[in-house]
Amino acid sequence: MEIETVRARALRALIPPPRLRLSDWIEGNVILPEGVSAQPGPVRLWPFQREIADTIGAPEVERVTLVKPVRVGFTTLLTSAAAAYVANDPAPILCLLPAEADCRDYMVSDVEPIFSASTAVADALGEDREEGERNTLLSRRFPGGSLKVVAARAPRNLRRHNVRVLFIDEADGMEATAEGSPILLAERRTLSFPDRKIVLGSTPVHQETSHVLRAYAQSDARIFEVPCPACGTFSEILWDAIIWDEGKPESARWCCPHCRAEIEERHKPAMVAGGAWRATQPHVQGHAGFRLNALVSLHTNASWARLAREFIGAKDDPTTLQTFVNTILGQGWRGEGDELDDEALAERAEDWGLEAVPPEVLALTAGCDVQHDRIEATFIGWAEDGTAFVLGHRIVWGAWDDEGTWSELDQLLKQSFPHALGGRITLDAAAIDAGDGTTMHAVTGFAMPRTRRKVLAIKGAPGNRPLIERAGSKTKTGARLWIVGVDTGKTLIFGRLTRGNTIRLSGDLPRVWHEQLASERVVMSYLRGQPVRRFERIPGRRAEALDCTVYGFAARQIINPDWERRRAELAQAKVQPRRTAPVLQSEWMKR
Repeated sequence: MEIETVRARALRALIPPPRLRLSDWIEGNVILPEGVSAQPGPVRLWPFQREIADTIGAPEVERVTLVKPVRVGFTTLLTSAAAAYVANDPAPILCLLPAEADCRDYMVSDVEPIFSASTAVADALGEDREEGERNTLLSRRFPGGSLKVVAARAPRNLRRHNVRVLFIDEADGMEATAEGSPILLAERRTLSFPDRKIVLGSTPVHQETSHVLRAYAQSDARIFEVPCPACGTFSEILWDAIIWDEGKPESARWCCPHCRAEIEERHKPAMVAGGAWRATQPHVQGHAGFRLNALVSLHTNASWARLAREFIGAKDDPTTLQTFVNTILGQGWRGEGDELDDEALAERAEDWGLEAVPPEVLALTAGCDVQHDRIEATFIGWAEDGTAFVLGHRIVWGAWDDEGTWSELDQLLKQSFPHALGGRITLDAAAIDAGDGTTMHAVTGFAMPRTRRKVLAIKGAPGNRPLIERAGSKTKTGARLWIVGVDTGKTLIFGRLTRGNTIRLSGDLPRVWHEQLASERVVMSYLRGQPVRRFERIPGRRAEALDCTVYGFAARQIINPDWERRRAELAQAKVQPRRTAPVLQSEWMKR
């Protein structure tokens, strides 16, 4: 009997205990401190988050891909999963984010507070480290592993690490570097581990080039379906099934695609609680893919009524509509306005301009392109609703290194223009291209003493960048440059010109200006094996008007007009008659 007992005990020791699901561990151990979450305290996962968490923790699943909108808590889920590995399954862990600033913000705003507040993780990190090991802002070491947060823009960050667990966040914000795709480079750092885990999540951007959509297509492609309260049939909640009464977004409700019942918002919590994930490609093994939209989010600011209001405000402007499609619906944007028609642009001319500024225009910017024999400038007026009025185009002829050329430009930028409200409008900001290495010193020398007038020296940069941002360092002469995301600006302008009427054109613009505005088109190409959208010059065309317009749009980003005050000032600033000095009678003249 004793021998059987010993044998039974030995056999039981060979059987691993039941594995705690990652979702249960997260809810039992991860704490959200105040300042990190609107609802501090122990993490409570939403129903659609639980299977994602459990799949990340499942050893039989090598890859997890998540196509995500905002407002579904992916960052908290990602941080909680990293915390679980630190506490329960120590390993070399790498978190890949698009830029260095993203890494610092993630570490300071999410990782540090959550890890410190969660006892199980804090204890694991607090154990004595081996001599010579040290922590840095973006690196934490612990017994059996490490956590590093690195930026995709620096390939050298990826060469130095071999990792078993790889988390990739905002993959669609990552561009190919000189060494190729940072995502592929990071994945190669996991090849030495047979039990590796790769988790990739992102809000999709462009349909044709999306990393996360391409990865999702290679997965088992799961969708989250909820039961209809009326007929019980499971369906994915999609935007085309959200309806509301005309002019009343607060009445937004879901129309079941099966029974056509109209389901009110109050039923959503119960529907989501009863929801389930369904794999649409179940034959794929080892790669779980999840696709979400914000319509199932239980955040107050993701109610159907609120999202309907956001859509109404975004639908007429392709830039805001793309943001809605990407961040709320979790869908890739299909390119529109890939090529402009200069004839159609010329036909849109309206009867106003710099000598007759329309009443809607309350702010004014200019974009300047420096050529070796001239400086070209496009003036853009701005309405309170964001509509852009291209008012006119001016050319200052003269060599770039001639002081007279810059003096004439200075006078042009100081000029005021007659406004329909009765006053005169002056320039709020100007962006001047300093990207030509030959003319850079001349441009920065002109801009520096005019900083208070918001005259900026800028340099264009391609790729997925902000429309304008300060350069990280000064030039050799100590001048400050601003970086303009030219592809971002062109995408914005092309979209607005081909959808709606949010860019209006003056009849004073010369015909060649329209040809230059339509001088480029979007093409698909491959860069180091990765598909990219890029702008290509149409042979035989110059692009000064397009460049100037991009710079004028960038300059708009650095001003913050007080619209009501500006309107009042322009209405009150009537042109005053010039006072003449009194004529003094001289007794001497009578002699």
